[in-house]
Amino acid sequence: MVATVTCMLTSSDDFPLHQSALPMAYSVTSDANHYDRYFFNGYSPSGDTYFAVALGLYPNRHVIDGAFSVIHNGQQFNLFASGRAPIDRRDATAVGPLRIDVVTPLHRLRVSVDSPEHGLAAELEFISRSPAIEEPHFYLRAGNKTFLDYTRMTQFGGWTGWIEIDGNRIDVDGCMGSRDRSWGVRPVGEASPVGAPVMEPQFFWLWAPVNFPSLSTHFDTNEFGDGRRWHQVGAIARCGSSDRVEPEMMHSIDYRLTWRAGTRWVESFEYDLIDEAGETHTVQLRPRYEFQMKGLGYGHAQYGHGCWKGESLVASERYSLPVDDPCSRENVHIQALCDATYRGPNGQVETGVGILEQLVIGPHPTGLRGILDPYQTP
Repeated sequence: MVATVTCMLTSSDDFPLHQSALPMAYSVTSDANHYDRYFFNGYSPSGDTYFAVALGLYPNRHVIDGAFSVIHNGQQFNLFASGRAPIDRRDATAVGPLRIDVVTPLHRLRVSVDSPEHGLAAELEFISRSPAIEEPHFYLRAGNKTFLDYTRMTQFGGWTGWIEIDGNRIDVDGCMGSRDRSWGVRPVGEASPVGAPVMEPQFFWLWAPVNFPSLSTHFDTNEFGDGRRWHQVGAIARCGSSDRVEPEMMHSIDYRLTWRAGTRWVESFEYDLIDEAGETHTVQLRPRYEFQMKGLGYGHAQYGHGCWKGESLVASERYSLPVDDPCSRENVHIQALCDATYRGPNGQVETGVGILEQLVIGPHPTGLRGILDPYQTP
């Protein structure tokens, strides 16, 4: 039997961080789906190496979990860790062989991985190239129940350090990437009964942070199955400025895509960022290959987020890419590594690299039918 904790005061309570009248160990909401998450990705300019990190705290489920994943030589290597969540939030940035250290808030963060028995190790440091972007709040109801209610920030940066796979070291100096932090409520952990159905299974999500030499561009959209948009963001972050100019939030966005036959992944993608002056900045993306988000636990059948796996679990897996069944529930969620071209309204043209995250379930006016039916060329 687990002992009941009667005092919930922790070291975090000695800092002026409280958002309620409760000790920091308590969440304002008792919703089991409350979470607090880190995410990072990185990629070499050549595209030979892609890596990603995730760590999530689920205080009302008393669970913490994390994952590290890297693509190298056509294989994806995944490391998973899970355990009981610490009471003190200041201890909630490490689980098993994975650790995240906030060196300088909103600027420098360190990622450490040490799992020799699984053939994976890393010492990495993310350094921002622009201030973080606070995305518009995410909020969505399913009938009377709150389905999504969270905040996310996105930030662009570069990497230094190394990754080891089976003793072979990969230097990541010069890799670019992005990170996000999100917290609030969204579905995590074991599914619970929801009563009478109020909506068909459907989710349309595109997220595209891209790095160019002098700037970074950001785009995302959430849409209903009929194409109505319920969340969007567009931003341009100018990089390399000594005064660190705040990212410019766009007035509106638009996009064009073609689906790859037999999948729910794009063949080509282009998005427009329309600024407050009405001028259009266009980014064209050309996918190279797909990173499977299940490698970080997203939708994973065995190592999904927020699921109780015992006091301490560390596991790994590896597989060849591309996967055989791109439209299965476990494989449909991906980040495509993309070559990118930026065209500004003043004739500026730059080439860069970024990602297009895609999670598309259910129908959509762009040509998708059914829940996970593959796209068929008309």
